[in-house]
Amino acid sequence: MTLQLGVATLAWMLRRNPRPPTDEPPDPSLDDATPDVSGGRVPEPDLASLPIAGITRRRLATLLGALLAAWIVVLFARQVSEAAAATARAESMLQANEAKRAEIAGLEQELDRIQQPRFILQQARGYGLGGSKEIPFTLAPGASPLPEDAPGSAAKRVGAETSGSPLEHWLTLLFGPG
Repeated sequence: MTLQLGVATLAWMLRRNPRPPTDEPPDPSLDDATPDVSGGRVPEPDLASLPIAGITRRRLATLLGALLAAWIVVLFARQVSEAAAATARAESMLQANEAKRAEIAGLEQELDRIQQPRFILQQARGYGLGGSKEIPFTLAPGASPLPEDAPGSAAKRVGAETSGSPLEHWLTLLFGPG
């Protein structure tokens, strides 16, 4: 017992095997020379020759340190993955906002066009609400095209295009090119 520790301490003990094991088979002549004291039984191996198999404080501390490090790595990896997912969500929200801004800009342009007096008058004519000297009319969806020699047709004008639907021809006749 020491004065500083207050507990009993033992000096380091080395276990020494009286005979180190060899890789060669045992010599049978030596077995015959020694008398058999056990009465025909095989002697048990000496446990002192086996190494101490156990968990020392150092091994336990190393194991706990490794577990703690693995736990910290797993927590850090989870935080990193959550941060990456949040960044991806933020980027997708930014892209969605840009798309919405473009859609809003297009709708505002369409609203400006719809609010112009020319567009309102054109739509009113479609409902028969034109001027007092205008005669309302509509074209049937399956109306036949104008004949090529029709008065005011585009084929009679110099340099005029000949392609287009019958509705486009009628609108050009009514409202002029444009």
